[in-house]
Amino acid sequence: MENQDPLKCQLTLPEVFTREYLLNYKILPLGVESGTVRVAAFGDPDVQALDDVALVFDAQVELVDAPEHSLKEAIQRAIDARQSVVEMVGEVNGHGLYDAEDVSLSDVKDLANQPPVVRYVSMTIRDAHAAGASDIHLEADQNGPRVRFRVDGVLAESDAPPLSMYRAVVSRIKLLADLDIAEKRIPQDGRIRVRLEDRELDLRISTMPSLHGEGVVMRLLDHGGRPVELEELGMNPEVLDSFAALVRKPNGIILVTGPTGSGKTTSLYSALALRDTTKEKVITVEDPVEFQLPGINQVPVNVKAGLDFSTVLRSVLRHDPDVVMVGEMRDSETADIAIRAAMTGHLVFSTLHTNDAVSVIPRLMDLRVEDYLVASTLEGVLAQRLVRQICSECCTGYSPDPQTVALLAGKPVGAAELLKGKGCGACRGTGYRGRTGIFEFLVVDEEMKEALARHPTRAELRSLSVGKGMRTLRDDGWAKVQAGVTTIEEVMRVTID
Repeated sequence: MENQDPLKCQLTLPEVFTREYLLNYKILPLGVESGTVRVAAFGDPDVQALDDVALVFDAQVELVDAPEHSLKEAIQRAIDARQSVVEMVGEVNGHGLYDAEDVSLSDVKDLANQPPVVRYVSMTIRDAHAAGASDIHLEADQNGPRVRFRVDGVLAESDAPPLSMYRAVVSRIKLLADLDIAEKRIPQDGRIRVRLEDRELDLRISTMPSLHGEGVVMRLLDHGGRPVELEELGMNPEVLDSFAALVRKPNGIILVTGPTGSGKTTSLYSALALRDTTKEKVITVEDPVEFQLPGINQVPVNVKAGLDFSTVLRSVLRHDPDVVMVGEMRDSETADIAIRAAMTGHLVFSTLHTNDAVSVIPRLMDLRVEDYLVASTLEGVLAQRLVRQICSECCTGYSPDPQTVALLAGKPVGAAELLKGKGCGACRGTGYRGRTGIFEFLVVDEEMKEALARHPTRAELRSLSVGKGMRTLRDDGWAKVQAGVTTIEEVMRVTID
């Protein structure tokens, strides 16, 4: 799904429209079509200013309402784009070497440091952060360069550089990440740390060769943010109370599961905040450290230096911790150390990649953890997904298809009145703004531990857990749909039956 920003300026602004002029009158020309110029405006715009726009474009004015903060951001993007277009046209034509395959290494470095390239990379990172993006994707295919931001879990198009400039842009990013700009045949990974006003961003960079040029993905980690409180994650009260009770236990292992980007680390940080770090020693082993937590010892993994999860975890256990968080159980050695740490009086948090909560148990056995160790140490499993929330600025009621409702609810529901977003400037035309979690929480109580001794199948485990009252991901999603938090389409997108 690709979303078009409704406040994106589709034209190069004439020089007469300065930044100060647009901000003063709170207007922004967006585009001209069929003798009409669309103008985004906040409040009641000045009539004289609208006459100026009509005169410059020789067209009638059509107003588009816009929130003030969104309009200010759109004006800045339009001004930056105008400056960049001028520089790109002038300087790219002046060099003509951007996409040449036989350019020397020194020339590539020179081109990567040219003002239009530097400006484009900086502007792209800033725009992605302003949009709340988690990732920036730069790709090249037969149609030319393509840039997309992942916002609230969904990719949306952004401004791409000219084809002649694409290689220089990739080289610029590789230079900043201290990667080998001459090596284009193999994937590379690196990091960039940048400061945007009062925010510090850590960008994880990954490059990959492709048929039409290297692809780059930049993951944005905002060190200026704050960990989310457990109550803010979106858990229903019953799950919240049960999870918080397990988090306060003195020992055992608690796992959070879900695909990449489902908020697992956020949940673990929220859980750690419930521990009393003045009386306990809490150590985390992470790749990378996403937030700096007060009162907690955080150890970054460095695979290139020989510090993988299992190596660091062995050392951590010699530092007498009360609570240990392992960023991810990636192999049997890490899983074995974590399980045995839980057996020897430590409380261990970690993550796994599985589709639901009960799948964690067979997954641990795949990692060669004995079933009796699983039964004696595993306290609970939290499975989660992130769904986009309906935009509060443009939400409206509608009557969904009863069959679609029945598919999600698991039974016929009949006529239902639900909410969805129409799309507005505040949500960039998507109908969604922000995300929340949907959860299923498996408590490994005594009955479940006894069942594990009988080597049950996954289906048997799921039947037992649902019979004991576990709310599945889809059940929790349907409850949030009924509450007007998200939509049927969102829950169906991130869950499986």
